[in-house]
Amino acid sequence: MAAITAAMVGELRAKTDAPMMECKKALTEAEGDMGRAEEILRVKLGGKASKASARVTAEGVVATYIAGNIGALVEINSETDFVAKNDEFLAMANLAAKLVAEQNPADVEALSQLDAGGQTFDALRSALIGKIGENMTVRRFQRFDTTGKLASYLHGTRIGVVVEFEGGDDQVGKDVAMHIAAMKPVALSAEQVPAEMIEKERSVAQLKAQEDAEKAAAEGKPAQSPEILAKRLEGSVQKYLKEVSLLNQAFVKNDKQSIEQMLKATNTTVKGFTMYVVGEGIEKKVDDFAAEVAAQMAANKQ
Repeated sequence: MAAITAAMVGELRAKTDAPMMECKKALTEAEGDMGRAEEILRVKLGGKASKASARVTAEGVVATYIAGNIGALVEINSETDFVAKNDEFLAMANLAAKLVAEQNPADVEALSQLDAGGQTFDALRSALIGKIGENMTVRRFQRFDTTGKLASYLHGTRIGVVVEFEGGDDQVGKDVAMHIAAMKPVALSAEQVPAEMIEKERSVAQLKAQEDAEKAAAEGKPAQSPEILAKRLEGSVQKYLKEVSLLNQAFVKNDKQSIEQMLKATNTTVKGFTMYVVGEGIEKKVDDFAAEVAAQMAANKQ
């Protein structure tokens, strides 16, 4: 059998970008045949990508891309925060944002089939999964094409915001995007807060009022009238709406001024915004390391 030299391993790694040990194993199996070793790696790395695809991806990054009045916001997930810091993973996320902005794919599946330097984006993703050995998924994206302006803000790589606005200057747009990342409003105005969220808050307020009434009765205090209770309930709901609607929130850079007042002072109108928080709504797997070790030890004894 041909001797497997460091130079051969280096050449195969340069061609396939696969891990060094995988390259050595492939060359050994192929008895030094470079072409056959490449095929072996393609099969093995493809297998890794397939096995990884079932694993939960709740970490990752948010990436943005803006060119004039066209932009994109993308969330790409990984299994661990460690991989989310990998330069190639970050480059893939930035490329995805650029592809979304420039080519306007209809959905994630359409994005996966776009050209990414001589291969499909999905092939690029699969190759990186094979190289790193961890699942990676494109979770969601939003494309923007506006007659106004776009501003973005990234808080690290875990929170991303894009704001559509008119009037004002770029700094105002960035300030609003930064405020959104910090205060996380759910809607532009109180009128746009989803009805189901309002009903949930109303139910919480009703439960609190009931608990207060029961406590007052136990202490021998007189019960409040239905009118007063209704006003308290409505007051709780209005307070909630003020807290979660962008225009009503106190501006983080000047809490004596609401966002609406700041926008009016700078002749700016916010048309809409999108915020992504990495892993938001994804149920993460909680590993019990002690139980895992115990199970492994028990298996070894059998």
